[in-house]
Amino acid sequence: MIITTRNKSMSRIKIISTLTLSILLSVTAKAQKAEAYSKKIDSVISASAPLKFNGVVLVSQHGKAKYLKAHGYKDFEKKTPVKTDDQFEIMSNSKQITAVLVLQAAEQGKLNLQTPIKKYLPSLTQSWADTVTIHHLLNHTHGITDLDKPVAFKAGSQFKYGNLSYTLLGEILQNTTGKNFTELANSLFKKLKMDKTFIYNSKDNQALIPGFRSENNQYEKVEESFLNDKIAPAAGVISTVEDLAKWDQALFKGKLLSPKFQKLILTPSTSSQHNVFGKENMGFGYNIRFIKEAGLDYYAVTGLGDGFTCLNVYFPSKDTSLIILENQMPRNSDYWSFKEAAIKNIVLKSITSK
Repeated sequence: MIITTRNKSMSRIKIISTLTLSILLSVTAKAQKAEAYSKKIDSVISASAPLKFNGVVLVSQHGKAKYLKAHGYKDFEKKTPVKTDDQFEIMSNSKQITAVLVLQAAEQGKLNLQTPIKKYLPSLTQSWADTVTIHHLLNHTHGITDLDKPVAFKAGSQFKYGNLSYTLLGEILQNTTGKNFTELANSLFKKLKMDKTFIYNSKDNQALIPGFRSENNQYEKVEESFLNDKIAPAAGVISTVEDLAKWDQALFKGKLLSPKFQKLILTPSTSSQHNVFGKENMGFGYNIRFIKEAGLDYYAVTGLGDGFTCLNVYFPSKDTSLIILENQMPRNSDYWSFKEAAIKNIVLKSITSK
């Protein structure tokens, strides 16, 4: 069989055409997929029942925004619209940042996660200070309910979420590094170019948008925040959706910790349940939830309080972040994180569908 030059050329053209068509179909499919979930997210944030959405949604893939929209008001009284770069209280999402700072101090040999906290907080008088470790504070298995009372359970035996352990971690950081939480956190934000992220300060919070309590789509401004310097390591970080996407890229791609401590922070050490992710207990570590849903493993952190609702989800297999910040918190606990769960489910379905 003789293959002519003409036949060879035709074969090459057919191969190139097939490859080009395949690439175009792939790009088109991805675009259609993104468009489909975009429209569905739009429908969730525009719907007024059972409650309105008020905040910002970001879907970021490979560090680039694929969906970014603001909906509602920064201030309901002044009817000022929310903007995509507005700065929100991120509530308990703050604890993840504190956990990283603690692990960085451990890397530097300034503290040991398995050492009882009495060594770092010598003013504690209760006997539990000799058995509760930094590890127990980090994953909420410490049992401390009051600094002047016995523990509610033996350290390590149960999980009980709260702010107290992270306020203690803030004190431990200061006692072991010589710097307060604000100094340590702001230094980290600067390195990550999280230029719109800062720590709450009652004397200087001009950039922070107000939080609101909502009921039947009526809004009441939170006039007095519960935040202060002491509780800042538990709930005091102010940020934007795009800055938190930068945080995800740094944390989950190993840019903040050595391999040893990266493995530690990405390993669950207890379990916890949260309605956004279902009714079953799932893995929990140093303020990271380890979720397995629809056959996909992913990381998550939530925040609620002071008139704010927050969600940060990272899907490692797709290098995708979903970040939602609202400056409203429903009075009815049945609706806590209601819109967040709905949007998360849309993105999850889009990621797992073929």
